Amino acid sequence: MATAANPYAGSLAGRDPFRVLQSTPSQLREVAARLGAAGLEASLAPGKWSARKIICHLADCEIAFGYRWRQVAVQPKHAIQTFDQDLWAAQYDSLSANEALDAFCGLRQWSNMWLSKLPRDTFAKPASHPERGEMTLSKLLELTAGHDLHHLNQLDQIAAQGGR
Repeated sequence: MATAANPYAGSLAGRDPFRVLQSTPSQLREVAARLGAAGLEASLAPGKWSARKIICHLADCEIAFGYRWRQVAVQPKHAIQTFDQDLWAAQYDSLSANEALDAFCGLRQWSNMWLSKLPRDTFAKPASHPERGEMTLSKLLELTAGHDLHHLNQLDQIAAQGGR
């Protein structure tokens, strides 16, 4: 169930967040290929982000989330900074889905390798989020995994609509 700490918990639905984080790049590549060039410009509804913009958003989030993970892992009681996704999205009209996809996949591969080397107790390290309250690195990873699934679902829906 979605909570203030994790609005994407419903998307995660009890799945292992580490497996989700590992499988997202291949799933994202697969749905982007299904969409094709025309489908990447389609959205779920008027005024909603296109598939290309969702992929750009995921690349941006991978930068922000990876930074957060690293800060929580190394700093005591880290205070997480938020960002305004709509301000970041202002550049998406001029960005390529393929370049965003490559960036996401490379960054996620590096983050997954980095995460796999952390001592187990690191995942319980506390941090504070100004909107979500007290969190641990483990909870941040669950949030990211649910976020991945949420946007993969949107992309699947766009593809199912024929990329209109």
